[in-house]
Amino acid sequence: MKLSAVFSSSCYSSAIAKNALQPPSLITLSASTFLPPLSRKLSCRHGVSYNRLSFRGNSSFSSTAVSASKSDRQSQGSESFFRDTLRSMETVYLNRNPTAKSILKLVSSVDDEQICYDHLAFRTFGVNGYGINSLASLFLDYGYTPKEELRFPAKKLKALWFSPPNSSSQEGGSGVNGPLPRVFISELLVDQLSPRAQKDTQVFGLEIRLKMLLKLLENTPKKSGSGNKYAALASALGSLTWEKPLYSEFQQLAGESEYAAWTLVNGYALNHVTISTHRLKSNLRNIKSLNEFIEKNGFKLNSDGGVLKVSPDGLLLQSSTVADSMPFSFSDGVDESVPCSYIEFAERLVLPQYKNLSESEIKESHRRDGFEVGNADKIFESTSKEQLTRRA
Repeated sequence: MKLSAVFSSSCYSSAIAKNALQPPSLITLSASTFLPPLSRKLSCRHGVSYNRLSFRGNSSFSSTAVSASKSDRQSQGSESFFRDTLRSMETVYLNRNPTAKSILKLVSSVDDEQICYDHLAFRTFGVNGYGINSLASLFLDYGYTPKEELRFPAKKLKALWFSPPNSSSQEGGSGVNGPLPRVFISELLVDQLSPRAQKDTQVFGLEIRLKMLLKLLENTPKKSGSGNKYAALASALGSLTWEKPLYSEFQQLAGESEYAAWTLVNGYALNHVTISTHRLKSNLRNIKSLNEFIEKNGFKLNSDGGVLKVSPDGLLLQSSTVADSMPFSFSDGVDESVPCSYIEFAERLVLPQYKNLSESEIKESHRRDGFEVGNADKIFESTSKEQLTRRA
């Protein structure tokens, strides 16, 4: 397989390509940049509910061969638009994160048949409509199903993961061109940052700073409406829908909540993609072998809780690199390095009830699904200062 099939997209506009290749200081969208969401308009026009969309066509929609053919074309066109959006998100991610790009090429040099993504992950602010729902709408419109909510009390976060449609027209490709991945969206529970007691001055200080900084989320151009409506577009462009902060504000926030500081400067950009190791064909399909291979090639893995994160049932194994850094131009003219994104690896083992199946019989549905709070809590640390400054 050619690497270009994995890492490039010929379907995004020249404007997107230009923005993605700019020094990744994160442009801010103007009112004229915003475009109205298409999916709901298309669903009304075509008579298709994307919440129940099957990418191979909805047989109940058609009563004749002609209408069935029309439905197939419509659903394929819908998937094409959706994948173009994912490719644009991936392009921004790879251009800003040389570690992820290098590791994908490295793995492909050994296992060149197919690299599948287990999931895509995003971070959001749970305030003024900028939380999980702001990004979830895109995936719901294109057939994704909300699954389990996860809570992280110590970090004051919650997350919701979404499963992809059962069928897709592109099962043989790599990355976003392959089987559609799960989606994991988290949000900072800003309303839980209030002090539990008046003496808790540290938390109280965080609340004051967050209220000050999150006013930036309300300062989108009035003609454009609320910036949270364009979360998917902002992710595809690599843009912020709010004003850039001062460097001093970023420093203050980073000292109290690294998740919040990351989200403030990265916005809706992909936080990470995850290679599905068990879908590889070489010895790298064993995550322990993959971890050794990556470290041997000079890349640093997140060591929080141990390099390998294992779920209590022993069936979900995860690891991740330490995030890259990128230059960011703050509103006061200061240019500083800020944490960017990383790449994760996940191996899902076969469920006990399917252990007697042969290797050729095992499907993704026979493997451990979902996510684990303990694993995810440690994976979050991939963007932490402690991990970024740790010596390899």
